[in-house]
This record gives sequence, structure tokens and C-alpha cells, in this order.
Amino acid sequence: MKRYLIFGAIGPFVGGLLLLFATSYMSGYWMHTDLTEVQKFFVVLFRSLQYSYLFGLLPALMMAAIDEIICHIRIIKQPLRMVIVGIIGFIATAFMYSNRGADAGLVQLVLYGLVGLVPAVLSSWLVSKFCKPVGPQTEQAAA
Repeated sequence: MKRYLIFGAIGPFVGGLLLLFATSYMSGYWMHTDLTEVQKFFVVLFRSLQYSYLFGLLPALMMAAIDEIICHIRIIKQPLRMVIVGIIGFIATAFMYSNRGADAGLVQLVLYGLVGLVPAVLSSWLVSKFCKPVGPQTEQAAA
């Protein structure tokens, strides 16, 4: 249960932050930056945070389910699990968000792919730090 709470709390926040950064970068917002522009960025971030959780909670919980399924495979250890979950997150968000509009290219693919990769890897890492490992060894010990 902690896995889903961690993914649900961290994923939409970090994903929303990175998505806002990627879209503002692609629009040219960061070309002439001063302190007021950074302040406006964080104001927009916290005003749109409810929408980040509204639209990002279900994908974050889906990534938690994938992480839990991979966790039950005995030969896959924690670092490889983080890589697999990160690749799935990268591919899913890059497929959904990139290739839109006239400026489709490698930069857009990478920026929008990072929107899924970073929250998935960060959440998977936090799960490994704060949750007990689940597997055949711990299930037999509990019985």
C-alpha cells in the first residue's frame, strides 16, 4: 500500500513540474529569464497543481502497479526495476506528448519523455528506501 501512496504523491507533482517546464521551454519562455519570470512559473505551477493530480494520479498508480509486478519477479533486483519502470514511463509519456505541433523533434521527445521517466524512477527509488521488500522470502516468513 505504501508503494501506491508514494507513487500517487510524488508522481503527479514531479510530472506536473516537468511537464510545465517542458512546455514552457518549448514555447520559448526561458529565453529571457529574470526573477519575475521564475516567480510566474512557480505561481502557475501551484495554480495548476490540482490538474496535475487530476490527470496524473491514474498514470502514477499504473506505474506503481507495474513496479509492484516487477518487484515480485525474483531475478530482477531494485536497480534494474528502476530502469525498467523508467523506460516504460519514458516511452509512455514520449508517445503521448511528443510529436505534436510543428516543432516535433528530438528535443521535444526527450523533454516529454523525461516527464514520465523522472517521477517513475524517483518513486521507485523511494519505494525501495521506505518499504520492506516483497517477495517469496518475506511471504514465507510471514506465514
